[in-house]
Amino acid sequence: MRIIAGSHRGLALASVGKGDAGAHLRPTADRVRESLFNALMGGRYGDPVDGARVLDLFAGTGALGLEALSRGASHVTLVDDGRVSGRLIRENVAKMRVVDRVTHLKCDATRLPAAEAPADLVFLDPPYGKGLGPRALASAVAGGWIAPGALIVWEESAPQPAPEGFSPLDARRYGDTHVTLMERDG
Repeated sequence: MRIIAGSHRGLALASVGKGDAGAHLRPTADRVRESLFNALMGGRYGDPVDGARVLDLFAGTGALGLEALSRGASHVTLVDDGRVSGRLIRENVAKMRVVDRVTHLKCDATRLPAAEAPADLVFLDPPYGKGLGPRALASAVAGGWIAPGALIVWEESAPQPAPEGFSPLDARRYGDTHVTLMERDG
């Protein structure tokens, strides 16, 4: 895994190794990440990354949030309570030397504390098929984590319906990964 573009382009990220099967750690593949960011930056959504506050729920290695930082996001909050994920996130943040622009919340993404500031861009990549995505979004809204008009990028094994308070924008498929784009109403 590596950072695809931006100020840290080509930087190799920490190796997942055997990962954490119990925590369903499955990083977004470089090609999927590249295609996803190309779609986001392709004009239809303006430039949702530049200067954005980013929330990465079920962050795993932190690759999605860190890619956004490399491409111009101002701050990223990585949320993951896994032991292996925590180690990988710390390694990747140190490799990029962005500790001052990253917050790592070691908590359950479905039970978030109150936010200091809302995010403009949210990555949501829960363990597939467990119904955690809607719960995490509800927790993020309740905690003030998602700004009105924020773009949500939801990875799952199937396209996801937009929950109440969100409007669907697009759905894309990358192999076994389905990405649903939606916007928070407001």
